[in-house]
Amino acid sequence: MDQGIPGGRSVIRVGVVDDQALVRSGVRGLLELTGDIQVALEAADGAEALERLMVSRPDVLLLDVRMPGMSGIDLLRVLNDRGRLPPAILLTTFDDDEALLAGMRAGARGFLLKDISLERLADAVRRAAAGETLFRPGLTERVLDGVRGGGFPKLDLPERLTSREVEVLALMAGGFNNREIADALGPSEGTIKNHVSSILSKLGVRDRVRAVLRGLELGYI
Repeated sequence: MDQGIPGGRSVIRVGVVDDQALVRSGVRGLLELTGDIQVALEAADGAEALERLMVSRPDVLLLDVRMPGMSGIDLLRVLNDRGRLPPAILLTTFDDDEALLAGMRAGARGFLLKDISLERLADAVRRAAAGETLFRPGLTERVLDGVRGGGFPKLDLPERLTSREVEVLALMAGGFNNREIADALGPSEGTIKNHVSSILSKLGVRDRVRAVLRGLELGYI
């Protein structure tokens, strides 16, 4: 982060990667109002961003989830593999549970909707620059609405998961299937299937994605 703001505050340098020029312009215009955050890099897709990141190292990346060619999640994976991933926040125009989990696995620090207010966007950038993770409790509100009762039963006080179920849930969050979880933990695939069914039942959800999100909300992951 650059120095230079009166009062000793640092300037947070941000990279904005989005295939829509209007979005990039809007984000830049908003962040320029903060005084302590400036857009230091812009790119229209992941490939262009990857090239520019070879010579520029912003403090935080704001990445569109879905772009032609290399998406924001693809860019995360490449930068993570190279050990050059700065704190990154994924931006999208809709809530996408699968994208949220894929982004988490690829190393994203946060996931926000593009219609976010300046105050929340600036706060997210500052928190990411400080090393914080924004998924819990900063999951987008509509995702949390789904976790808490949008279309599946809500349990105010769900039955606690066993230690083995917590291990299984953690591997589910990593994208492993039942056979891979069985190989990692030792029991049969049928036993893991029973654990998964128990997890879904205890958390009051109907699928693995919502189980992981509910586990995040409750602090299991």
